[in-house]
Amino acid sequence: MNGIVYKSTGSWYVLKGDDGQFYNARLKGKFKLDEITSTNPIAVGDACEFEMEADQQTAVITALKSRTNYVNRVSPANRRMHHIVASNVDQSILIATIKDPKTSMGFIDRFLVTCEAFHIPAIILFNKSDIYKEKEKKIFLERKEIYEKIGYKVLLTSITDGTGLEELAGLLRDKVTLLSGHSGVGKSSLINHLLGDENIRTSEVSNWSGKGMHTTTFAEMYDLPGGGQIIDTPGMREFAIADIPKNELSHYFPEMRFLLNKCQYNDCMHINEPSCAIKDAVIHGKISEERYASYFTILDSINEHQWD
Repeated sequence: MNGIVYKSTGSWYVLKGDDGQFYNARLKGKFKLDEITSTNPIAVGDACEFEMEADQQTAVITALKSRTNYVNRVSPANRRMHHIVASNVDQSILIATIKDPKTSMGFIDRFLVTCEAFHIPAIILFNKSDIYKEKEKKIFLERKEIYEKIGYKVLLTSITDGTGLEELAGLLRDKVTLLSGHSGVGKSSLINHLLGDENIRTSEVSNWSGKGMHTTTFAEMYDLPGGGQIIDTPGMREFAIADIPKNELSHYFPEMRFLLNKCQYNDCMHINEPSCAIKDAVIHGKISEERYASYFTILDSINEHQWD
């Protein structure tokens, strides 16, 4: 039988079969994945083959089908390995907030770089717009201009007053969408609205940390009433870049990518080199200083010997 992984708990999986039924499954004892080395060999969104066990109560995953793509990050549990967030997605949406909690541009840019590396279209959704005062509105407009200028769609939403919800539903229709973001950004409340029920747990932002309390422990896929699927991921405190060499990082900044051949040196890292088209673009306002600062910070954080 063929199925799609809808939930992964690390050792057990929930599959949706071609028959529309859900099955609890585990990995076959001799199951091997030679091409993917990660903390989780099977991820939500994977297409697989499975067979029922003798008791007809549980299933066994016997084969994993080729992935069209996947999103990964450095594993929080083991910095020398990566963790596959989800696979076979059509697009990703990063849910961010200007306050309660604050999502930094560094976090946003790390997520976008990962999506660029795996050719996954990304959308930035700023949530909780109903609590924005003039200061937050100004910050939102500034960030909207930065990201739309380089080709990303930016959406503003609020569950409280309904801002942007109809547009969001339209963007999700008939697509497999990865939803991600810090804990406390309102992801679960948005999903509750999209699904039309209260199956997803919600939590208040943790006052002492300002980063939110974890509500989703494992990634899980849900079918949308109007067609399509969403993949809910655990709230992330950080998003560390995995498997991207330093000399390739600028390729995943769209505004830099089209200027790379104008640098004097082919191996230009856009830091101290002379006749650098990227630095020149920053000076003349063609590349935002904030994005360049993110590039520099991410570049400094990449440890190329991490997975040696």
